Amino acid sequence: MFQIDRSANRLRKLERTSFSEVGFREREHLQEWLATMPDALCEAMSEGEDGLLIIQKEFDGFDGTRERLDLLALDRNGQLVVIENKLDDSGRDVVWQALKYAAYCSSLKKAEIVGIFQQYLDRHGAGDAASTICEFLGEDTLDQVVLNDGTDQRILFIAANFRREVTATVLWLRDHQIDARCIKVVPYKFGEEMFVDIQQVIPTPEAADYMIRMAEKDSEEKNAKGAQRWSHQMRMEFWEQALQALRGAGLERWQNITPSKDHWVNSSIGVSGCTLTLIFLRHEIRVEFQLNRADREENKWLFDQLAEDKGRYEDAMEESLEWRRMDDKKVSMVVSKTPVQGYSKENWDEMIAWLVKHYQKMDKAFSEPVRALASRMKPGGSN
Repeated sequence: MFQIDRSANRLRKLERTSFSEVGFREREHLQEWLATMPDALCEAMSEGEDGLLIIQKEFDGFDGTRERLDLLALDRNGQLVVIENKLDDSGRDVVWQALKYAAYCSSLKKAEIVGIFQQYLDRHGAGDAASTICEFLGEDTLDQVVLNDGTDQRILFIAANFRREVTATVLWLRDHQIDARCIKVVPYKFGEEMFVDIQQVIPTPEAADYMIRMAEKDSEEKNAKGAQRWSHQMRMEFWEQALQALRGAGLERWQNITPSKDHWVNSSIGVSGCTLTLIFLRHEIRVEFQLNRADREENKWLFDQLAEDKGRYEDAMEESLEWRRMDDKKVSMVVSKTPVQGYSKENWDEMIAWLVKHYQKMDKAFSEPVRALASRMKPGGSN
């Protein structure tokens, strides 16, 4: 890893070190970093922002054993993710340990998972586990949520170095459709500064893309046989009708968008990371102007510029808007919403008309100002 010296137009090599050499420990440091910033793992796995929700540390709730896993998480599909951390060397037994933990966790029911997460929240501040899980998965109520379905638990191995017996076993597991991954975490130092490089090494990014495409193909075939969840099918039907209405209104941005099983669809406004997003939930529909550029500070700067003149934008929209800066996240957004009975199909015509109308109003109010702001924005979010 190198640092760019702009003044000298040179590269300066950072010194690779080890966690033990600089005094870092597995539980006190590495585990805590990942627990408080799971986005670091998501970036390494190319899973986007907030792709993991940490629900427990040092979990030992296994009947008949005193063993404990390092971190337990949920992914966006509601599957449990077992995360095993090692510092400078993976050791020989880490795969065996993680497989035991995954087997133990495979029997956890929804109520048990919610209870485990609530214990974690109670120890580390506050919050309601059920509502946090619903928000993370994009569902309205917990009864719509499927957690820990089947035997698709995932395993992440974290270490600075992986022994050959570990990498060989992980590759074998992946060949047998077990989602196991190795993520290398390597410390560097430059003077008094410390850096950490986090990279997924198994599977490589190219192999991961191929596997995702194969998984999508398999999912498509299963969906054709009627295996989609009921809520997913409902969303597909709704978006098909909504997209027809958007195209019928002459909105060219939607010409190449296809219906989705997700609760959202979006279109770009011509600025990287800035989208107009439509949200379909059981009890609410929304139009969101999302600022989700790669640089968090750019999003906050764009939001602040818009918020300074919020009265003018709300006058243009003819309604009060929700201004969500969300300082704890990378994304910021402005939201227009209305309550609905979304899963009653007789309401869909009215709901879709509302989405089309408010999409057009938000596009007219915000898109051109954001394009103008982005054109004069420097790296780091300042003008």
